[in-house]
Amino acid sequence: MPEAQANVAEFTVSELSAHLRRTVEDAYGYVRVRGEVSGYKGPSPSGHVYFRLKDDKAVLESVIWKGTFRRMRVKPEEGLEVIASGKLTTFAGSSKYQIVIDALEPAGLGALMALLEARRAKLAAEGLFDEARKQLLPYLPEVIGVVTSPTGAVIRDILHRLADRFPRHVIVWPVKVQGEDSAAQVAAAIRGFNALPETGRIRRPDLLIVARGGGSLEDLWSFNEESVVRAAADSMIPLISAVGHETDFTLIDFAADRRAPTPTAAAEMAVPVRADLIAELMSKARRALACWQRAQDHRRTELRAAARALPTAEELLATPRQRLDACAERLPRALRANAQIHHTQFSRIAGRLAPQLLRTNVERRRVRLDACTLRLGTALKTYRETQLSRVSRARDRVTALADRGRRAMLALIATRDARLERSHQLLRAFSYQSVLERGFALVRDDAGRPLRSAATVQPGMPLDIEFTDGCVGATAQSVRKAGEAAPAPAAQSIPMSWKPRKPKTGSSGGSGQGSLFG
Repeated sequence: MPEAQANVAEFTVSELSAHLRRTVEDAYGYVRVRGEVSGYKGPSPSGHVYFRLKDDKAVLESVIWKGTFRRMRVKPEEGLEVIASGKLTTFAGSSKYQIVIDALEPAGLGALMALLEARRAKLAAEGLFDEARKQLLPYLPEVIGVVTSPTGAVIRDILHRLADRFPRHVIVWPVKVQGEDSAAQVAAAIRGFNALPETGRIRRPDLLIVARGGGSLEDLWSFNEESVVRAAADSMIPLISAVGHETDFTLIDFAADRRAPTPTAAAEMAVPVRADLIAELMSKARRALACWQRAQDHRRTELRAAARALPTAEELLATPRQRLDACAERLPRALRANAQIHHTQFSRIAGRLAPQLLRTNVERRRVRLDACTLRLGTALKTYRETQLSRVSRARDRVTALADRGRRAMLALIATRDARLERSHQLLRAFSYQSVLERGFALVRDDAGRPLRSAATVQPGMPLDIEFTDGCVGATAQSVRKAGEAAPAPAAQSIPMSWKPRKPKTGSSGGSGQGSLFG
């Protein structure tokens, strides 16, 4: 190694990164950079924002801390050309330099207009500006809510115009109409008015006015924020937008139910003119009174015409009065005749209700009651004897049936015993054991299968010969056909083994009788 290189100071990676950082920060402490936003994906889970600023030749990494991002009036958007102000520094973790942004603003009016047009198209595609969503304004609201700055001339113009036209109860929600946090305050005011109860000390307004004086596009930018537009579109209270002068347009104008060119015009839209209403009401009252008078005169004329065509009261009442006189003349005679008829009926009924007659009637009813009581006792006694007789006959019948059932059961058992005995005898007659008792034998191979012919037996084959009293094991010496003479017996004896016969359990019953062939 050359001596000059050996004398160069030695740094660790961390020390070198720290020296580079101090150099960059000292040389470029606070800068303003113009470029296009690229790679923007919104806040990270930690709340910080990371993206890149680029032009046609270079790329600069950028970061916005969480607290700074919340305070920003203009948020980064993909493809937006901006001017970023902040501190240039390095990030040792990936050996790159970056800018920590403190402020962000669009690069000129053209960029703001492009951003505004893109946002308007996005919100229009969601249907926030549709005419079908807009509500009708109330004709004469009781309470009007105003969202504006409490210190500006706007609120004074609105209150003065309302007092001139038709005084109403006004609730002012003070907000900032320009600068940081102004959009959030306006959106919160709109939602706050909608959250008020319909009844209470502070009731929900019937109409909302969002107002601000004129200004540049940057001054009115808070009313182009998406949060304000969505709050206006979601408002259940009819809303009038009065932001700027006649030539100024913001996105809240499209979402509001009505746009006013000025705050004073918004007050005129909110209420009618009281003097005009009173004049119109008086005019309608005079017209209604004139109509009523004409109707009364018309009905009075018709009544007079009808009265001339009708007969007089004397003519109408003559016949009913004559009928009344005739009835009044007949009434005394009718009353006397009616009283005589009722007196006769009373006398006849009174004669039937004499004490002796009543006693006779009661005695006769008592005799009938005694006779019925006697008949009832006799009938009950007869019914009891009849039921006892029926119970006795039923008991005798049950006893007879039980005796017959017992005899029938004994006869059935005897019949079944006889049938079982006959079946046992028939089974024994067909069993191969009876054949063995007559002197025959059953020959089986070593597997226990019965042998039906000599052709199936081979010399030297072990055999099992069953007799009626046991089984004998043997070995076949030779095989000959039927009719051939038996060979002379050899001097050597054939070993045989005998074992007593074990009773076999047949598959046809519990008698122990098996089949002749297995």
